[in-house]
Amino acid sequence: MFKLWAAIVKDLKILIRDKAGLAVMFAMPVLLVVVITSIQNSTFKLVNDNKIRIMLCNRDGGESSVQMIDALSKMGMFELVKADSSLNDKQLSELMGEKDAMIAAAIPEGLSSNISAKSKTLARKALIDLGVSVSDEDTVPANAINDTLHVTMFYNPVLQESFRFSVQSALRSAQQMIETRQMVQALYKALNGQKLPEELEKQMLNNQAQIAEVPVSKNGSVQIPNATQHNVPAWTIFAMFFIVVSLSTSVVKEKLSGSFIRLKTLPTNYLLVMAAKQITYIMVTLMQVVVIFSIGIFLFPYMGLPTLVLPQSIFGLVLVSLVCGWCAVSYGVALGVFAKTIEQAIGFGAVSVVILAAIGGIIVPAFAMPESLRLLMKLSPMHWCMESYYELFLKGGTLQDILYSILPLLGITLIIQILAILGLKKQHLI
Repeated sequence: MFKLWAAIVKDLKILIRDKAGLAVMFAMPVLLVVVITSIQNSTFKLVNDNKIRIMLCNRDGGESSVQMIDALSKMGMFELVKADSSLNDKQLSELMGEKDAMIAAAIPEGLSSNISAKSKTLARKALIDLGVSVSDEDTVPANAINDTLHVTMFYNPVLQESFRFSVQSALRSAQQMIETRQMVQALYKALNGQKLPEELEKQMLNNQAQIAEVPVSKNGSVQIPNATQHNVPAWTIFAMFFIVVSLSTSVVKEKLSGSFIRLKTLPTNYLLVMAAKQITYIMVTLMQVVVIFSIGIFLFPYMGLPTLVLPQSIFGLVLVSLVCGWCAVSYGVALGVFAKTIEQAIGFGAVSVVILAAIGGIIVPAFAMPESLRLLMKLSPMHWCMESYYELFLKGGTLQDILYSILPLLGITLIIQILAILGLKKQHLI
């Protein structure tokens, strides 16, 4: 036991002297967590709270276009900026840059009359299908409908596709609501011979089905996911695995310096040294968890970010952190055993961690992963680390629930440990 403690103290002293390694293990992940959570939280606010600035050029001036603009303003998601109706498409595009508007919409001349003609034609066809006699006076000339007449949406190319589709859907919804309203009015007038009452029109058009959103949880508690609950565990895992840079270079240095040869002259074993190194760096990973989680709990509220809410199962949280840390340390040791130079350890270690994070669901969400990469995703230890943490933080899982994620992670860890031992034997280090 004394030999093990002495080896641990030795590794701690080496680690404390490595200022660059400590910066990579603590400063970099803290910066990542703060920056990425802030950016993602701002994105959530942009979608949920802030209004999208959209420039409107109404070249029509008819009743339908006015109703469409009114409908867009009532949606609550747009900040409408009215542009001069005399502007052409090129001038409108230039004005977008001046007004810092990402999106502009041009309502073409004649849209109101076109919508009216379409609505009357559809209402007439519906009445004829129902067997209701229709006066020829209500017939709309075929040339009165222009199928190529539509609202034009201009957008900045840097705008993301999903964001653009949301705006496009809102514009389409506003136009369809106007068309539906006019068709209902035409049908009511044809059947009753009088104008549709305003109160009845509101009831018919505003009778929308309500949808209740409830996040699924294991313990029945409703915890609304936010940027903090997603990012803090994810980038804590990334920080844990990034210690492979410091750990692998430490193992390579000992091999190159001939430390293992000197150890053979002493009454000890290299496995003891490796065990001490693993214990030391597991302690470091647990310190990373404490530091990053503390920032989420205590610092984020002062930065205007959501507070990190710890799961109910603290024992489960400690267990997951311990297993994730052991897996990361095992990978670092194995990399150090097989790397022949410090440059190989640093280069391969950094790149491989980024790749494991990408296919493991930290950089790219797991649900967005293409089918061809699903198998690779399950081979990444970071994926199972993410699943374990998310089971606790987002789904309210218990110790039994996280076992389904921890067991594959333990299996991957044991395989890495076996490979490291085989590598040590092959190099006659043990």
